[in-house]
Amino acid sequence: MGKPTGFLEYERQTGAAEAPKERISHFREFHGALTEEQQRLQGARCMDCGVPFCQSGTKIGGRVSGCPLHNLVPEINDLVYRGNWKLAYERLTKTHCFPEFTSRVCPALCEAACTCSIHDAPVATRENERAVIEYAFANGLVKAEAPEVRTQKSVAVVGSGPAGLAAAWYLNQKGHSVTVYERSDRPGGLLRYGIPNMKLEKSVIDRRIRIMEDSGIRFLCNTDVGRDVSGKALLEQYDRVVLAGGASAPRDLKVPGRDAAGIRFAVDFLSEVTRKLAESGFEKAPVELAKGKRVLVIGGGDTGNDCVGTAIRLGAKQVIQLEMMPEAPKQRTAGNPWPEWPNVLKTDYGQEEAIALFGEDPRRYQTTVTEFVKDKKGAVCAAKTTALTPQREEKTGRTVMVPVEGTEARIPADLVLIAAGFVGSETYVAETFGLGLDGRGNVTAAAGGWQTENSRIFTAGDMHTGQSLVVSAIAEGKAVAKAVDESLMGYTVE
Repeated sequence: MGKPTGFLEYERQTGAAEAPKERISHFREFHGALTEEQQRLQGARCMDCGVPFCQSGTKIGGRVSGCPLHNLVPEINDLVYRGNWKLAYERLTKTHCFPEFTSRVCPALCEAACTCSIHDAPVATRENERAVIEYAFANGLVKAEAPEVRTQKSVAVVGSGPAGLAAAWYLNQKGHSVTVYERSDRPGGLLRYGIPNMKLEKSVIDRRIRIMEDSGIRFLCNTDVGRDVSGKALLEQYDRVVLAGGASAPRDLKVPGRDAAGIRFAVDFLSEVTRKLAESGFEKAPVELAKGKRVLVIGGGDTGNDCVGTAIRLGAKQVIQLEMMPEAPKQRTAGNPWPEWPNVLKTDYGQEEAIALFGEDPRRYQTTVTEFVKDKKGAVCAAKTTALTPQREEKTGRTVMVPVEGTEARIPADLVLIAAGFVGSETYVAETFGLGLDGRGNVTAAAGGWQTENSRIFTAGDMHTGQSLVVSAIAEGKAVAKAVDESLMGYTVE
């Protein structure tokens, strides 16, 4: 695949990113693109490795290795190298309905499992994917796909995040009439209001939604299932229902002072920023949310990093990010071999910007909050913290983080953003359909499947599996569409 000796001849190259101090002045995407010739050379680096773990999508060491969608990665890279962009697009869309999303926000599981990465930098597969889909959009290859024949069957999809959109797309292609219910004012779910505009410009989502509408999919926004409309009403109106509302219940911190003003969940903060930006046509940033404030972000994941980058763009005068776990090693350890996901230190865009602006990494590892301090008006003014150390439990063998006596500290803070993950789906959605939740807050479904205890109701995405990646949610949406189609028709065809 690609040029047989390409990985020996060409270095990995990706589009240049705008300098940190320049890009923090706006909320636009800041990664540039390579020229067509440069991109073709990146396709040439794909090795004829024989065992393409990049497209395996299997769990190794407890985490997914390779693409969960099983994209035909070596074939697509080869077509990029040969400059056959149209065929590359056709190959890509055999397995993937929304490559414009994953090529921007996916952590590139394919690249982590790339054979070339054992001794060298991996093939730039994610950027090749983005080049392919953007070429397709620019050249009119991405078109509405309304089915020629309708089955006279109807499906309601609850939630318009990546899982819901994927389920709607594939169910519509199979001829079913699909209506997507979204409680927010615009479709997109996590893609629109959970991911900042500089990572995924909302025009990219709007572009895809228009194609879906032209393909016959109906979107009902500002409609909260379980509150504005009951589960009973949906079951009376539709033949099947797919619950894809995400794992939107945030994990809280139960410490003294939590009720202080100025303490917010990260997803609420990021959503408000995006909404206010959208109201101004993405011309005016809502700087009043963080300007001049000392911001404390609790959580070291992607959402925490997004909060760091967003707070900086809004004019925060200080940003500190707390992480409970130890700092990851800079290189793979012996216990984390390829093709497992590399548990190594990653400095993301928000942290890069904090380093450039404030002169230091914002992360404080092995640290947790024990109490929030209020000022005389009841607003947060500081957080009391303590250091943590890993300790192995004798009974379970699990490693837990325990407080270290004598390490108490105090961090001034005017705005606290809790980005500690999620604890499952919204309970009222399951309740309106009379469904139960498992111990992790996910809608209960048959083992290894998507059908719930009610044979007409299915679930997919984070609502089914718990908090995960956009690419995994799309894979879930694709799989649940197949299950629903088989339920409706008695058979299904890929």
